[in-house]
Amino acid sequence: MILHFYFARRFAMTFLMITGVLFALVVLVDAVDQARRFSGYDIGFGNVMRLTLLNAPQTINLILPLIVILATVTLFLALARSSEMVVTRAAGRSALRALIAPVVVALVIGGLAVTMLNPIVAATGKRYLQLSEGFRAGGAAALSISDEGLWLRQGSEAGQTVIRAWRSNADASVLYDVTFLSYAPDLGPVQRIEAASAALRDGEWSLRNAKAWPLAQGVNAEGEAQFYETLTIPSSLTLDRIRESIGKPAAVSIYQLPEFIRQLEAAGFSPRKHKVWLQAEFARPLFLVAMVLVASAFTMRHTRAGGTGRAVLTAVLLGFGLYFVRSFAQILGENGQIPVLLAAWAPPVAAILLALGLLLHVEDG
Repeated sequence: MILHFYFARRFAMTFLMITGVLFALVVLVDAVDQARRFSGYDIGFGNVMRLTLLNAPQTINLILPLIVILATVTLFLALARSSEMVVTRAAGRSALRALIAPVVVALVIGGLAVTMLNPIVAATGKRYLQLSEGFRAGGAAALSISDEGLWLRQGSEAGQTVIRAWRSNADASVLYDVTFLSYAPDLGPVQRIEAASAALRDGEWSLRNAKAWPLAQGVNAEGEAQFYETLTIPSSLTLDRIRESIGKPAAVSIYQLPEFIRQLEAAGFSPRKHKVWLQAEFARPLFLVAMVLVASAFTMRHTRAGGTGRAVLTAVLLGFGLYFVRSFAQILGENGQIPVLLAAWAPPVAAILLALGLLLHVEDG
């Protein structure tokens, strides 16, 4: 048991060290990228660093399997160079038993990533999107889906417009039973429009069967109301921005994702992408275990056997290959080519079986 605790502590410390180094590198690179991206908006260094720090957790969450691979390789290379693995095997401990502690730590890391890092990434990602849209357009463009329908907000220097629709078509290009409520700066609501449908085209909303009420003080809103068979309203939104807001499952906390999927279905959107993401998050601890097993299969031997650099490179490349297969399976699941559960759970299970096969081959020939 003492040996298991020793290996677990070494693996956890190595993981934290590599995470800290990569976090600093991510912040440095992303700060340069954010400064270049917003160079024409004069937002200042403070806001650049604010955007960078908000975007960093999403990047760390994305490269977490790579961090686990590097931590495993670093751990077992250090144990091999100090001959601790030789002593461990001489004491009667097999390679598989020596892996119990790192595997348990990887499961804990995966559990923390799902239960703690996922909500953090969702919150920081949403805030990053709001700030970036605010810097670009002078007012944030936001989207929300609830039991009351689909809510949008578009902004410009002329003011804000809140849009509510009861449902939408599958690609979010047409909203049905829609209401537009326009606000002028420092004046409050100035106009309300209700329409049977609203189609988003190049820089404008095209409304059908619309009724507009002026909301200025001292005006009889119903008496001044006007009907339009067709009506156009300028828009700072684009279909790509709306789809991007809806299509990012990472922007929704895993605790809220099941309810969000139900609301997507009620609003007329396809929630398949979110279902695949939810199952993939549940399967993440198994995938991190697979990364530990794959990396250890190539690095548990003694360094005197030679070929250490080739073994490390093979382990990292195989880890990247498994990550690519996992991403490819998720894309197939999102497109409906394979079932959701198969897309999320097959890659980590197959990776674990592959890694166990490699370990047994290396250890027992």
